[in-house]
Amino acid sequence: IPPESRKTAAERYLDRAAADFPLSERAEIVRQIHAVLGDPVFAEAFAPGSRAEVPIVGRLKRPGDRDMAIAGVVDRLLVKPDAVLIVDYKTDRLVPRSLAEVPAYVGQLALYRAVLARICPGKAIRAALLFMDGPQIIEISGDAMATALAEIMGRVAPG
Repeated sequence: IPPESRKTAAERYLDRAAADFPLSERAEIVRQIHAVLGDPVFAEAFAPGSRAEVPIVGRLKRPGDRDMAIAGVVDRLLVKPDAVLIVDYKTDRLVPRSLAEVPAYVGQLALYRAVLARICPGKAIRAALLFMDGPQIIEISGDAMATALAEIMGRVAPG
């Protein structure tokens, strides 16, 4: 939906889907939608060419040649000629203020990033968490994802 039509489209949708919500709540939902879609750092994740709910499946080598199967759904994905952008939505009621408050989610994005790096070799891969209640976008640094991936991949189940 073109940026200039988003407010009207959101209001029209909420008139049908959330008719029993108070007008103030619907207005807040529209505000949050605009805050997310208009964020200059990640607006491209919602631009033409981006995709929603993209299944991701792959295998990663672990120490000792034990493969790890990875399967999930990337909430928002943009693949450009030189880069990939992953955005994962979170609905936590307590919105973190920084990356230090979201360690549990870093591993998930690190795994997605590792699989996408095999699919899209040579492309820079960025990832972010989008906390809907706020909204708040927290970009996950490449270093944080590399550290999380090393920790995950080092955990080899006996067997």
